[in-house]
Amino acid sequence: MPAKAKAKQSATTVQQADGATLNGLVAVGEGRRRVVIERVTPEIDGGRYPIKRVSGDSVVVECDAFADGHDEIACAVRYRGPGESEWRDAPMQFLVNDRWRGAFTVDAIGRYSYTVIAWMDRFATWEHQLHKRVEAGQDVQVDLLIGAALVHEAAAAAPEAEAAVLRRYEQALRNGDAEAAFAPDLAARMAAHLPRRFVSVYERELQVEVNRPLARFSAWYELFPRSAASEPGRHGTFRDVIARLPYVAELGFDILYLPPIHPIGRQFRKGKNNSVSAQPGEPGSPWAIGAAEGGHKSIHPELGSLDDFRALVAAARDYGIAVALDIAFQCSPDHPYVKEHPEWFRARPDGTIQYAENPPKKYQDIYPFDFESSDWQGLWRELKSIFEYWIAQGVTVFRVDNPHTKSFLFWEWCIAELKREHPELILLSEAFTRPKVMYRLAKLGFTQSYTYFTWRTSKGELIQYLQELTQSEVREFFGPNFWPNTPDILTPQFYPGQRAVFLTRAALAATLTASWGMYGPLYELMHHVPVQGREEYIDSEKYEIHYWNLDHPQSLRHYIARLNRIRRENPALQRNDGLRFHRVDSNYLENEQLIAYSKVTPDLDNIVLVVVNLDPVNLQSGYVQVPTAEWGLEGDFQAHDLISDARYLWNGDFNYIELNPQTTPVHIFRIRRRERDQSGFEFFA
Repeated sequence: MPAKAKAKQSATTVQQADGATLNGLVAVGEGRRRVVIERVTPEIDGGRYPIKRVSGDSVVVECDAFADGHDEIACAVRYRGPGESEWRDAPMQFLVNDRWRGAFTVDAIGRYSYTVIAWMDRFATWEHQLHKRVEAGQDVQVDLLIGAALVHEAAAAAPEAEAAVLRRYEQALRNGDAEAAFAPDLAARMAAHLPRRFVSVYERELQVEVNRPLARFSAWYELFPRSAASEPGRHGTFRDVIARLPYVAELGFDILYLPPIHPIGRQFRKGKNNSVSAQPGEPGSPWAIGAAEGGHKSIHPELGSLDDFRALVAAARDYGIAVALDIAFQCSPDHPYVKEHPEWFRARPDGTIQYAENPPKKYQDIYPFDFESSDWQGLWRELKSIFEYWIAQGVTVFRVDNPHTKSFLFWEWCIAELKREHPELILLSEAFTRPKVMYRLAKLGFTQSYTYFTWRTSKGELIQYLQELTQSEVREFFGPNFWPNTPDILTPQFYPGQRAVFLTRAALAATLTASWGMYGPLYELMHHVPVQGREEYIDSEKYEIHYWNLDHPQSLRHYIARLNRIRRENPALQRNDGLRFHRVDSNYLENEQLIAYSKVTPDLDNIVLVVVNLDPVNLQSGYVQVPTAEWGLEGDFQAHDLISDARYLWNGDFNYIELNPQTTPVHIFRIRRRERDQSGFEFFA
């Protein structure tokens, strides 16, 4: 029997390990703990922050564990769920070089705790030594009596049904039956019932924040409610958005994100294309929040009433769509907070309030909060209450505007308080800032984040960035959400207006990560004209109301709908941890214009291979490398293109692909292996 073979055991409820530290000295029992536990993963910043998972996930834990001498050890992951006081153990298996691995499943939403325990495995040590003595032909009578004593101890601790079986094994050992010592059934029962002595416990109790599945797999659609009217020349309402829901559902999105819906300030109101002064009748920017009609807990009167908003939330829910609101912690000069709480804002020497600036840009229509206010506690409580107000209206998904310009300590406190009462909350961080700041916000509790995808356009840039997001420690806490456009961002690759660019960027966003979003209907209508010298849309909806013809013949609505349907029908695309890039060769050289990657479920039941032509002008071709042995593909297999519904018969590791940007710049293949049914009929599944 291999020295490191460990019998399987089911997760069981266990008691706390013995021993404690007393006045810095070693208490009774503590000094006899011999196993060392090190390098536990996953662990974020020494356990300061939780890792993140969604309900139903398996949390895989590894550690280094070893002891003095040659005795065998055993390890287990110890864990408990939200509200649980009792710990449960899941066994860990030996890998190599003192490395161990175990796993447990998280079923409930909320905070789980986990750590690692280890102890000297007395039965495995005895069994291993007995095996060597038997092989050497030595007398093992005394050894069998030692084993019988261990089995007797386990029987005394086991339930009666188990104890009866163990007593039979004990008697067999006392009768000199060496073969009984090596029965796998005995090893399993001993692992479950032999009392553990001198258990070592890892020095840190680690955390898992478990969210609902929508936190990882989601498709966001952003629209301005005031531009949702069914005819031009009218301010849109929530009722108009309700009428738009079938369209959003047809596109396949499950989150409808609305920019701020509150009253808009009148002082220093911005006009068309962010002009300093608004003309009469211009609506202003929704992010300049607050007017005589109210602030962050009020609704712009032209959008409708609170009852109308509640009706929208309910109607969207009937379509399987969650309404997400924009939380922008800033005020217009007209906001009631400015008069009621001037201490929450930074005063200038001339007595005026400091408006928002990003030199040389000035935003006179916005006052930022001062998180160094003398009444910072009152400010914190009020800002948290804004979330709570909209949660009470049925909103559990929020997009947070520029969280990196607010206090980190505030976010850590606020999110923890909110999720204690509402663990189902999903928070999308709109922080286009430095990586360390983005990652800190994720650690503090933001569920998802916008990313640099918008500016990663070449093959090398995409591969490097995705490897950082999915193959480093970042994957444990950061939830990437890829957007090809936003109301603030129109990147240069779109400026020529090439249809292929819109097709490929949407496909990349929808398949590289499990969550993606787009700002519509500008994206599906392929709007592409920027403000001169800036990465922004000209005639932006941020400053004016538009009417959109959703039935335009050039619309990408059917393509977008197909992308989202492919995502829903293929579990491999609903995770980020199965992403892998593949080589594509043309004339024995890597083709830098063809990017290929796959996502695979752990059981290989769902294999998706994506190939994208990054060249919007020229046809590109090459041979994509497929790991047939790793994927269990023998002989011919089928590559079913889920975009065009074409099916290709492939064989071997290198297979030819050709993508014309004028017709089909993207392949999304479902790889199907050859199967045979009971009657001998062959098919691809």
